[in-house]
Amino acid sequence: MNSWRKNSNVRRTAVRLYNTNVTFMINHQKITDSELFRKIKKGEICVGGNQKLKIYGTLKCSSGKRMKRENRVFFLSENEARESGFRPCGHCRKSEYQKWKNGLI
Repeated sequence: MNSWRKNSNVRRTAVRLYNTNVTFMINHQKITDSELFRKIKKGEICVGGNQKLKIYGTLKCSSGKRMKRENRVFFLSENEARESGFRPCGHCRKSEYQKWKNGLI
């Protein structure tokens, strides 16, 4: 009977872990260019970021295009980037950056 209780606790824990919000960050070095373009086209990637500086912005941002490939990461949404501890870019996300800077985000 005791081993059954242990197994049921394990199952409950697994269910709890499955239901938690998990952010998905894709490192640019771990994805091919063709996979990247396919994911962008499908809408699976909408936001890019700099992993070292913890900054996120649009995929068309000129600042983001200049960053090194090893620092570049991608997210599905701005919310995922914020949940991962990234701040808005001051160049392409000026209004969100001002809110973050003033402590409103």
